[in-house]
Amino acid sequence: MTETAIIQFTQTGLYTWFLLPLLIAVARVADVSIGTIRLIFLARGFRGLAPLLGFFEVLIWLLAIGQIMQNLTNWICYFAYAGGFAAGNWAGMVLEERLAVGTVGIRIITRRDARMLIAYLKRSKFSVTSVDAEGGRGKVHVIYSVIDRASLPRVVGKIKQYNPRAFYSIEDIRFVSNGGTPALRLRRRRNIKQLRQLLEKRK
Repeated sequence: MTETAIIQFTQTGLYTWFLLPLLIAVARVADVSIGTIRLIFLARGFRGLAPLLGFFEVLIWLLAIGQIMQNLTNWICYFAYAGGFAAGNWAGMVLEERLAVGTVGIRIITRRDARMLIAYLKRSKFSVTSVDAEGGRGKVHVIYSVIDRASLPRVVGKIKQYNPRAFYSIEDIRFVSNGGTPALRLRRRRNIKQLRQLLEKRK
């Protein structure tokens, strides 16, 4: 297609009222979802990947806002821009859940004998620290463990199976000394591999 033909095509109603807004929406979905992942990585200590994601985020945003500035009279582009922003936030959260990056600390307090639960965590190669403590209604067992985020639903399910009334709290962990447990190190390598595959697909 020649340059003249391209210019003529960009002046058609199909491009102005459909293709251009669609491209803007797709660009916004891409840059906002990348931005969401970047912020999550920053919060969880993945500082090496955040600048790379930031580069692509800003580059895509510049392309989108450039088209907006060139078509200020096209009101559909405004809706496409806003809709892409909203969809990008949702897409970023979905990607974060799929990647399940980072580690979390889980604190479990139970009045039942905790030996079976501790044995399960050890078999899963998670770090475990348990202490006996005194609660408001008598003696309790307190268990601390550091696990990869992807294993969180499985561990929580096991806690509920072991004791549905057990109290537990979960918090993000930005840094684990000595590389963490074997399970954490294996999961971290898988997360990096998945992220590289995701970035290669976007190129």
